[in-house]
Amino acid sequence: MTIVFKISDNLRPSLQKFYQEDMLETHPPYSVFQAKTADTTITLYESGKVMFQGLSADIDANIWIDLEKKHNNRIIDIKTGKETKKEDKKTFNFDAFTTIGSDEVGTGDYFGPIVVTSTLIPKEQVSFLHELSITDSKKMTDTKIKEIVPQIIDKIVYSSFILSPESYNKFYNKDTNMNKIKAILHNKVLLNLVNKNIPYDKIVVDQFTPPKSYYNYLKDIPQVVKNITFTPKAEEQCLSVACASVISRYIFLNEMEKLSTKLGQKVPKGAGTEVDKFGENIVKSHGYDILKETAKLNFKNTERIKESQ
Repeated sequence: MTIVFKISDNLRPSLQKFYQEDMLETHPPYSVFQAKTADTTITLYESGKVMFQGLSADIDANIWIDLEKKHNNRIIDIKTGKETKKEDKKTFNFDAFTTIGSDEVGTGDYFGPIVVTSTLIPKEQVSFLHELSITDSKKMTDTKIKEIVPQIIDKIVYSSFILSPESYNKFYNKDTNMNKIKAILHNKVLLNLVNKNIPYDKIVVDQFTPPKSYYNYLKDIPQVVKNITFTPKAEEQCLSVACASVISRYIFLNEMEKLSTKLGQKVPKGAGTEVDKFGENIVKSHGYDILKETAKLNFKNTERIKESQ
């Protein structure tokens, strides 16, 4: 798998720092550096283009594609490397409509599941939800999420699905990358709500991949929800997506607590050095197979944990 796109100037220093320990002594002509992990070769060229090659190219590339979206509002097609044209939808008033929205949590965490949720929010409930200051879960503390979600889950219609690490590891392969998994899970929970036949005006999904790619990922799925409004930063604009985000986070936190109880110690979130150290400790205590049950094996953390043993 090869993925190439141009990275923004403000992210280049972070890219170089991220792969500093994996850099090779020599690199191709006209390149700034070349780094090698277990499954991916990363090359940054003087032109600003960055190339990811290998079995886990999509995982490494998605880190920076997500950062481009977050910091530079760029939507990059992981297949073509091209930036898609996007409409400015910040002024659109989703509050005036009854919407179904979906969002996922856990795709950037080495340990724990991926949780995706869809919610149906009638326009009559918008004021109530605004009073609770619900927004993107990444902008709310976990304490606040634990306080708010119990107040809303009995009052709104929602559907959630938990993809365990074990199932994820069976699911993920060279033909099924992270974006395809996300598309399949979004379609699953959206379909659950659409099939309830409750009237709604719009379906809104945060745009993590171009619409054409999203539907292409679902080409082998028998039932596909269509007529979706794909919106960058949808969690900040549409309450049904924001509610889906906080409910997914709430469920994810509960699953992480269960995992912590199982392992006898608190499981760290994310995919940084603290996670590596935790992984090293549980492998020493439980053996390598514990990672198959608790972690997403295609992350770079697995390679680093193996090397430490």
